[in-house]
Amino acid sequence: MGLAYLLLVLTAVTMLFPFYWMVATSFKTEARVFAFPPEWVPNPPILDNYRYIFTELPFTRYVLNSLKVSLLWTLGVVLSSSLAAYAFARVRFRGRDTLFMITLAALMIPGQITMIPLYVVMARIGWVDTQLPLIVPAYFGSAFGIFLLRQYFLTIPQELNDAAKIDGCSHFGIYWRIMMPLSKAVLATLALLAFMGSWNDLLGPIIYLYREQLFTLPLALTRFRSQYFTQWANMMAGATVSLVPILVIFLFTQQYFVRGVVLSGLKG
Repeated sequence: MGLAYLLLVLTAVTMLFPFYWMVATSFKTEARVFAFPPEWVPNPPILDNYRYIFTELPFTRYVLNSLKVSLLWTLGVVLSSSLAAYAFARVRFRGRDTLFMITLAALMIPGQITMIPLYVVMARIGWVDTQLPLIVPAYFGSAFGIFLLRQYFLTIPQELNDAAKIDGCSHFGIYWRIMMPLSKAVLATLALLAFMGSWNDLLGPIIYLYREQLFTLPLALTRFRSQYFTQWANMMAGATVSLVPILVIFLFTQQYFVRGVVLSGLKG
C-alpha cells in the first residue's frame, strides 16, 4: 500500500512539475530563465512579465476573444449534442442505429482530413478572418458529445418518459424538462471538455484569423516567438494567465466531471 502511494506521489509530482516551472519562469527575468544551475524558486520574483503583457500588448482583448469563442462553442456543443443524443436514445425511427454507428465512425476521422475542405467552405461563404468558423461548427453536433450523452440518457428510466407522454408532454418537453435536469453531471463534463478544447485550440485560429484584434490567447502566445528569438519569460506569463480560467472552472465542476464520466458508461 505504501509503495502504491509513493508511485502516485511520484506520478503527481512528474505531471505537476511542468506547470510549476511555467509559473516560476513567469516571475523571472529573461536572463535567469536558462541560468545554470537552475533557479528552482525565483529570487527575487518579479512582476515585469505580467505588467508587460497587459500594458504593452492588448492581452485583455485576447482573453475576452477566447472567452467569447469558448463560451459560444461550449453552448453549441452542449445544445446540439444533447438534442441528437436524445433522438438516438429515446426516439424510434428507421435507420436510427445505423445513423448512430456512422456518427461513431466520425470519431475515427482525424480532424486534419477535413481541414482543407472546411477552409474552402468557409472561404466561399466569406467567413475567413472572422471568428464564425471557430463557433458555428459546434452547433452541428459533436460525435463524442453525442456518444457521451446518449450513453447517459440510456441510464435514465424509460418509465419517466412514458409518464410524461401520458401527461401530454412532447418529445422536446421530455428532453427539456426531464432529461436535461437529470443529466447535470454529464452535461457539466461535456461542457468542461468542450470549453477546454476550444480554449486551448491553436490550429483553428491560425487558419482562420488574420487580424490581431480577433486573436485568441493560444494564437496571441505565438507572438512571443520569432525566427531568431523567443521571449520565454513573457510567454510563460501569458500561458499562466491562460491557465487560470480552466483551473477555476475545473475546481467548481470537478465533482460533476468525475460523476459524469463514471455514469455515462453504465449502459450500452
